[in-house]
Amino acid sequence: MRKIMAALCLLVSLSNTIIAQSTSQKLDELMSAYTQNREFNGSVLVAKKGKILLEKGYGFQNLQKKLNNNTATLYPIASVTKTFTATLILKLAEMKQLSLQDKLSKYYTDYPLGDSISIEQLLSHTAGIYNYTNNSDFMFKEATRHASQERMLSLFKDQPLDFRPGKGWNYSNSGYILLGYIIEKVSGMSYEKAVRKYLFTPAGMVNSGFDFVSQPEDKIALGYYSDSGKDYNKLAPLYDSSVVFAAGAIYSSVQDLYKWHKALQQNQIIKIQTSAKAYTPVKQNYGYGWIIDSVFSKRVVSHSGGIPGYRSNFARIVEDDVCIILLNNTETPGMSIITRNILAVLFNQPYKLPKVKHVVKLSTDILAQYAGSFEVEQQKLVIDFRIENGILIAYPVNGPRSVLAAADETNFFDIEQEAVEISFAKDETGKYNKLKLDIGGIIRTGHRIR
Repeated sequence: MRKIMAALCLLVSLSNTIIAQSTSQKLDELMSAYTQNREFNGSVLVAKKGKILLEKGYGFQNLQKKLNNNTATLYPIASVTKTFTATLILKLAEMKQLSLQDKLSKYYTDYPLGDSISIEQLLSHTAGIYNYTNNSDFMFKEATRHASQERMLSLFKDQPLDFRPGKGWNYSNSGYILLGYIIEKVSGMSYEKAVRKYLFTPAGMVNSGFDFVSQPEDKIALGYYSDSGKDYNKLAPLYDSSVVFAAGAIYSSVQDLYKWHKALQQNQIIKIQTSAKAYTPVKQNYGYGWIIDSVFSKRVVSHSGGIPGYRSNFARIVEDDVCIILLNNTETPGMSIITRNILAVLFNQPYKLPKVKHVVKLSTDILAQYAGSFEVEQQKLVIDFRIENGILIAYPVNGPRSVLAAADETNFFDIEQEAVEISFAKDETGKYNKLKLDIGGIIRTGHRIR
């Protein structure tokens, strides 16, 4: 009997190993396909239930010197920083050094309407404070230089509120800048030192920091952008850490961010009850420093990040101890689609490998049939389609423009993000008044409104 049980245990162990290998192979195949299609260039780590299934670098960290990305390569993580800032605020609240109901006026007595803005509203982007990164003149001319606290406050302090605090939602980097300054006032130390003391050190994160510009060139990924398409070969400017500060100043590696995930999973930083509140949406699927969504009936808590030359995504399924870390040193826009396909691999759901698509040249007369405005019905999203220099361009309302390439006469794809596909179809009138939007397998329909 013992021999039979031992044999069964061996078979189960071998079976689990084969499944893990198969999953790892699928993940590597997926990421290799994205790399070959120039939709990913960076480092990735995928883990489930404490087992790392993929940990690898893809593409170049330094294009000119042909240095490859690896699992220790350092990247600016941009707005993934907000998961740290929010957690530190919650830690200080647990320590009774502040309250989430504290008003901004407690820390800045002269802040306009500061007595109606709470720390909780800053955390959840419901304070209505103008987002300073919308100031393109400042971001273009000054963001690479050191900026004092006074200079940063001047960018948004006296701007009118977008709405009454608590009555709306808008993503505001300014709110997280203020949270960083509040951390300094409460802790009696710099934001950077407070993060190291309360977050980095307990998590064992020894290769993360704030002054990315000063790191050795052979350890960092240089950021690249493209003027058009996916030809990412132009070196991007680096924002100064004082400018992005508590909203986006941290640099890290996939290895260190996995340590961050494990520390959060094991409740080493804040209590499980506190984390549960952080993962609860306040408005627009945003909690305290986390975006909350559902994918394949699994609750995903995540945050993405983007600055010139870099894109990142940090996604977790807390209940299943799943962690996905994508750090990218090109301005590839499709991190959320890649994340969704990784989850599809992990949970045996259908997904498609990206493939190189061939562009068909269409006449202006054909393109003219698609010009106009369409509403995507399930999202209330309006997209304007225009013809510019013989090319169909999509202009989502309140979103960036997308250059579309034709796969055939009625099917198009985003030239930079090929997983985004748009198809036009005729209605009963014989005109192209119907639309299908496919974003990495998520399909939405739409109709012409003008």
